Amino acid sequence: MGIAVVAFIVMTATILGGYAAVTLLPGVIAARRLDRRLRDVAMPMGDDSTVEAETTVVKERKEGPLPILDRALVGSWHARLIEQSGVKTTPSFLIAVSFGLAVVLALVSTMFVRQAFVPFVAAAAGLALPTLVLVRKRSVRLKKFEEMFPEALDLLSRAIRAGHAFQTAMGMVADELKAPVGPEFKKTYDQQNFGLPLKDALHELMQRIAILDVRFFVTAVLIQRDTGGNLSEILDNLAHVVRERFKIRRQVRVHTAHGRFTGYVLLALPAALAVALSLINPELMALLFEEHMGRMMLVGAIVLQVFGFFWIRHVMNIEV
Repeated sequence: MGIAVVAFIVMTATILGGYAAVTLLPGVIAARRLDRRLRDVAMPMGDDSTVEAETTVVKERKEGPLPILDRALVGSWHARLIEQSGVKTTPSFLIAVSFGLAVVLALVSTMFVRQAFVPFVAAAAGLALPTLVLVRKRSVRLKKFEEMFPEALDLLSRAIRAGHAFQTAMGMVADELKAPVGPEFKKTYDQQNFGLPLKDALHELMQRIAILDVRFFVTAVLIQRDTGGNLSEILDNLAHVVRERFKIRRQVRVHTAHGRFTGYVLLALPAALAVALSLINPELMALLFEEHMGRMMLVGAIVLQVFGFFWIRHVMNIEV
């Protein structure tokens, strides 16, 4: 059985690799030819030096093992999740990894557990695991962006106060600050620099970074461009509000620490008690795994434990 699983994984990887090579190689070659033509057009007459262009006006779109699926999922929730998480992948590759992991986990579970429902549970976990990883990465990236955002607002305000235009100030933020703030402002700066209206570029920034502070920032900038006013003062006030929200949020986390710790303890207590009882009286605990009623009780206990844990997290999650 183990040899069959390994052979299946190797054959699947070989087929997907060959298909990816066949479908991606012509596109890569065409893109290189296009970049070479653009560099030749942009090169001054009589200059034979090689120009290494780091950026191009052509909007790049990565294609995974299934380009048709990638084109069909443009603008979908999976594509937006990948963009917000900052991971360099494609929706088709995410779906392929999810199904491959589901098949592998289902086969492995059948080797160790002789229960009819276990492969389906393992397959569901394999399908959900890559998406959950991206959701976690998106959450971490957005939190990091939110922590660095007041610094970006201060830099924008100082640049505008020094006499620079707003677009130039965004370029300075893109060059001075590190990821994820710098690359996101760089993308917005390049979009409006290549002809996209500033309003649309800011709206795309608001869609990529779906946090309340960025929405306030975009709304304030667009209103100021329509009605006038001191933009540097507006940005200073917004940076002050963001920092005060962080201060209040940390205070809330301190006050809710007891409830969150209680949730962790209640989640870990049944598992620790089951391990202790298995060591003290293995025959008694074996009934839970051997009898049908015991297995149903275990499944019900796991479901209720997970539901209770997320309910406690929901109660302790106070929006600020």
